[in-house]
Amino acid sequence: MYQRFFKRFLDIVLSLCALLVLSPVLLALALLVRKNLGSPVIFHQDRPGKDEKIFRLCKFRSMTDARDENGNLLPDAERLTGFGRKLRATSLDELPELWNILKGDMSIVGPRPQLVRDMVFMTPDQRRRHTVRPGLTGWAQVNGRNILLWEDRLRYDLEYIERIGFVEDVRIIFLTVACLVRHDDVATEGMATSEDLGDYLLRIGEIDEETYEARQDEAKRELALSR
Repeated sequence: MYQRFFKRFLDIVLSLCALLVLSPVLLALALLVRKNLGSPVIFHQDRPGKDEKIFRLCKFRSMTDARDENGNLLPDAERLTGFGRKLRATSLDELPELWNILKGDMSIVGPRPQLVRDMVFMTPDQRRRHTVRPGLTGWAQVNGRNILLWEDRLRYDLEYIERIGFVEDVRIIFLTVACLVRHDDVATEGMATSEDLGDYLLRIGEIDEETYEARQDEAKRELALSR
């Protein structure tokens, strides 16, 4: 009953209230992003949602558009500024996702929406995480966030969908607040941002170059079909 009806009602009420109450904060952040990183202020990215339907996730941008002499974007570590790191450390860059929650793309609590190029590397069992709406926060986020191994991160997601409930969601929300106060686990150790699942599997030898390239092509096809 909670998962089918009350959870969505709660998402609508909480996200709408948060957008209204935090509107001055959102405006101030938008102005700071515009000043420090330029425009556009909001960064949009395609992510797989419930039933693997692709939606456009909204975040405050935290990187510059710096490119090399060939017009290619520089590595994340070179584009992530000090201001961007602070946005990520406090998770303030995630606040525009409240709009995704209000629209129905996401939930307050659920598995974090990963990239399409991560989804194609998941096993059929791991892809069961997409049977529910992705969340602003989730069970994996309060158990290590980006410092977790991919296997553990996806295992926590599956644990969550097996026991969705009001008490569990409230618990995760309170644990999330505690994590934010401590600024825990923003990026994978030694990396500016979290490592893609495909890159991780290739690095540890779970897949070969041919499989890696084939699934990257699959991700591109998925994105093309969604547009």
